[in-house]
Amino acid sequence: MRYPLLPALLMLLPAPADANAYRAQGKPVRVARTMTVTPPRDWNQLSARPGRKAEVWTLDGERLNAVTWFGGIAPGEPLLREPRRRRTLPRYSDAMLLAEIPELLESTYRSAGGIADFTLTTAASDPFLGHAGIRFGYAYVDADDLPRRGEARAAIVAGLLYIVTFDAPRTDYFDRLLGDVHRLTDSAAL
Repeated sequence: MRYPLLPALLMLLPAPADANAYRAQGKPVRVARTMTVTPPRDWNQLSARPGRKAEVWTLDGERLNAVTWFGGIAPGEPLLREPRRRRTLPRYSDAMLLAEIPELLESTYRSAGGIADFTLTTAASDPFLGHAGIRFGYAYVDADDLPRRGEARAAIVAGLLYIVTFDAPRTDYFDRLLGDVHRLTDSAAL
């Protein structure tokens, strides 16, 4: 027996909790529970969250390009989720200056990802979320020995840290998508 309406009915069911979300061009969406972004092109939000106040977007898959949003990190909190009962990751402190945020990200990458080769390449003042901010670049070799580049923007607003990172392989993906990432992060607002 055939059920011609079954595919249409399945589309009406809610997506599983672990399903990736489609983020359509031009449609404002809430990210990391705190910011609003209007994507200038279509993106995919991954279902797995690297932290309680973080989410990851990608165009071609997380290994090829990833934009990670961290929203409202409070003093004493790490950027990423830690294994239970183990405080191993660096924590944001309300005593930190914007100039110290690149070091926080570097320490987090080294601790969480086992990254040994990590270099900060650039850093400059750059407004983010309508507040004083910093934009910084970095390069590292991941656990699979793949050379990667990254760029991050951060701001501290009312004592909370907001940061967005973009990571991609050094060859092709990083340079090709950096303009798209700039347009995306420029649209971020509180």
